[in-house]
Parts: sequence; structure tokens; C-alpha cells
Amino acid sequence: MSNQAIAVIDYGAGNLRSVLNAIAKLGYRATVTNNPNDIFNAVAVILPGVGAAGDTMYSLERLGISNVIRQLIDEKRPFFAVCVGLQVLFSGTEESGWHKCLDVIPGTVKRLPLGIKIPHMGWNQVKQTIAHPLFDGIPDESNFYFIHSYYAEPQDMSVVAGTTDYGITICSMVIKDNLVATQFHPEKSGEYGLKLYSNFLERALSGK
Repeated sequence: MSNQAIAVIDYGAGNLRSVLNAIAKLGYRATVTNNPNDIFNAVAVILPGVGAAGDTMYSLERLGISNVIRQLIDEKRPFFAVCVGLQVLFSGTEESGWHKCLDVIPGTVKRLPLGIKIPHMGWNQVKQTIAHPLFDGIPDESNFYFIHSYYAEPQDMSVVAGTTDYGITICSMVIKDNLVATQFHPEKSGEYGLKLYSNFLERALSGK
């Protein structure tokens, strides 16, 4: 298998090692890159997420990756975004003021409400709101690992594939065409997190 088949975007802050370890456990090799051409030419792309959405957007813009991500998603190419990676797909974030994001998915990223422990950290259930091959082998309401203080609120709820209760019901997973995005970290979520990556990569590399 070509190393170019799977690209993991390195924008300077992503949770790269855990993602690479997860991919390796599944028997795949990935290229870590911040080169827009390598990203565009990959068969499957993963955008890890750690840190603040505004900082992430700044790095993606500076590296010339933002428009590549928009084009990949517009062309319905396989793309998997994690945590802050999910958040930057939205129109904008209220984190640290207001920051415009990629605007691939109309909607706003908001702070979790007062009165609950922030950040939302640890294991929580994901309720599957649609039937989809990406959930093959993953029971409904399985636990996944979260760490975040902000959540995405889509304008069009049809993109929501999973929800999680944490004081309020939040969108914890998005599926749209070949775009998959999770608020949780599959690479830190044990067997079912690995299964989610496996389902995504099998579909991407087989051209489904």
C-alpha cells in the first residue's frame, strides 16, 4: 500500500501520535504532512484536533491547507475530522471571541453551558441518529472518549449522525457524503474507536 494513500494533516498541534498508532494497529501506514499537494493527492485524509479552533484555523490558513480541505469535501472525497477538526468545519466559533472557520457545515461552535463541569472529559455515550455503514460493528450508545469545552450546533440537523448528553444534547458526530467528523477522539476510545477508523478507511480505500 502506498504511504500516500492516507494523509494525516500536521498543522502543528494535532494529536498525531495517537492517530498514527491507531492507524498502525489496523495495519495501515499514513503520511504525516502539511503539504497541500500531498493532502490533495491522498485517497483518505484525517484532520486530528487538539487545542483552540481559532489557532487551528490560523495554522490551516497559513499553511495553505484551508482551501484544500474545502475542495476535498466539495468533491466528496473521504475526509475524517476529530474534535477541534470537527469544530473548524463549521461557519465560526465563539471560542475566544469570534473566529470564522471553514464554513463547510453551516452552524456555530458554542461554549458548553454553565453549571456543568468543563471541560467535558472522559467517557460518554454516542447515540446513533442514523443508520450508516460507518457504524458497522459498533453498538448504539457505545462509549467514546471526549475532551472539549465547546460544541458544534449545525443549522441543518440532517448532518448529525450521533448525539451525546452532557447537560444538553450535543452533536457528537457528523456524516455528510464522505465527510466524517467526531467531537470525541476515536484514537483514544478503545475497540469501538478503532472500529470507526477501520470502517472509514476500508470504505475510502475501496472507493466506496
